[in-house]
Amino acid sequence: MAGRKMKLGVLAVLAVSLVGYIATAQQGRPRPPRQRPAARDMGADTVKSAAIPASDEEKKILEVLSVMRAKESRGMMNVPADDGRLLRVLAESLGAKNVVEIGTSNGYSGVWFALALRKTGGKLTTYEIDKGRAALARKNFKRAGVEKYITLIEGDAHKEVTKLTEKIDILFMDADKAGYVDYLKKLLPLVRPGGLIIAHNTTSHGKSMQPYLKAVTTDKNLETLFLNVKPAGVGVTLKKR
Repeated sequence: MAGRKMKLGVLAVLAVSLVGYIATAQQGRPRPPRQRPAARDMGADTVKSAAIPASDEEKKILEVLSVMRAKESRGMMNVPADDGRLLRVLAESLGAKNVVEIGTSNGYSGVWFALALRKTGGKLTTYEIDKGRAALARKNFKRAGVEKYITLIEGDAHKEVTKLTEKIDILFMDADKAGYVDYLKKLLPLVRPGGLIIAHNTTSHGKSMQPYLKAVTTDKNLETLFLNVKPAGVGVTLKKR
């Protein structure tokens, strides 16, 4: 029995000694470098993009837009600045000659369109039911120096658009959301093949636009994408050739 206890004691001493030896050996050994988390790719979501004027004329228009955004946007339900820039890019890249807008408000989106139309030689026909907003829009068009590209029609667009006869390159809707499907029904035949139908507030007011959203996503002759999803949402629909 005494011999067994002695063996256990010797083994315990050896175990402690071995642990100490390993610990001491490791102290002199260099530690592997700590793994740092992978750096985030510097993608487009980290880059701030702003409209840069290419001429004095464009600079003036952008300055008017900036003032409108800062001083008039409250209660006007204007598109966000990035959505306005999208309208300009689509119109100019398409070479749009005839743009129709439902919902002028104070003219903010109309001025963005005019930035493109001054280069494409096109025109904008825009509809506004509120007289006060229509008057303010006319002032803003003049301040920006783009009034010659724009015809503003006061009245109920549901009735007034039935008077249109020319082919449409871009139809932009930013008015009564439940009425979008009616505007689409009345104006789609005038949108030229290869033309665009652009609908604003597809995210923020999507519930009231369900009939429209269904119409543009289930028609085999249309191709629809949803852009700038937050905060408002823009639906861009191509009328296929």
